[in-house]
Amino acid sequence: MPLPAAMSTEFIRQVAAPDVEIAPLPHGHVLDALGRGIKRRWLRERRRRKVGRAYDMAQEIACVIPRGSEVLDVGCGNGFIAHHLTAMLGATVTGIDVMAKTSAPINYRRYDGARIPFANNSADAVLLCYVLHHARDASALLAEIRRVLRPNGLVMIYEDIPLTLWDRFVCLTHDLQWRKRTGACNFRDEAAWGTTFTEAGFEIVRERQLSRLRNLAHPVCRRSFLLRASSEISVRAARLANPRNRLSVLTSTGNELPSYSCRAS
Repeated sequence: MPLPAAMSTEFIRQVAAPDVEIAPLPHGHVLDALGRGIKRRWLRERRRRKVGRAYDMAQEIACVIPRGSEVLDVGCGNGFIAHHLTAMLGATVTGIDVMAKTSAPINYRRYDGARIPFANNSADAVLLCYVLHHARDASALLAEIRRVLRPNGLVMIYEDIPLTLWDRFVCLTHDLQWRKRTGACNFRDEAAWGTTFTEAGFEIVRERQLSRLRNLAHPVCRRSFLLRASSEISVRAARLANPRNRLSVLTSTGNELPSYSCRAS
């Protein structure tokens, strides 16, 4: 009767069949088996860290988004954040991305990169977890998010911020890793993101500096932004306050509209 292949030779020699003579494995075979074992252990630990980081982020988000909310996770990646949030919020969290499927079992819809597959005013909250810098047109994506967001809905954004020379180096490394898959990354500082959010029709409710040590494999300055949709008057005023947009917004008589100042809230 053949012995199970997975049974160790030491166990067979000492316990199961001490009288059985076992020839030593070739040196190359031992190294190959050792290498496969190390690789399996490394992949298992890597997956465990991903799930753990996603759980920590989901806990942060669940403290902000009301329980029972319909949440859309844009660029959900492996889907672990959406998976954890579904249990924490007691509601279905839908993930969308350009990939065919996700690792986690979630309600998933494939995204074409242009139009979000959601109806108007259908989401209570939208997540963008380290995704916006991958967008080829961040303003267009934010406009889509404003379309699907319900009145008084929230947007939770996490972003890498190129604050120092080290941060810019880490962002450049990330850009080189992803450029062939999603195109060039567009990292911005805190002020630039603030302007982008305001011009897209959002007001910053709260923002927070995050530790570089959240992910030791990617130690970069991070920031979270909690947004809410602004009124149409505030959006127009914010766009006019930007000198780049003033000359392009004219009245029907050809006169430039008066410039308004919009105070950040």
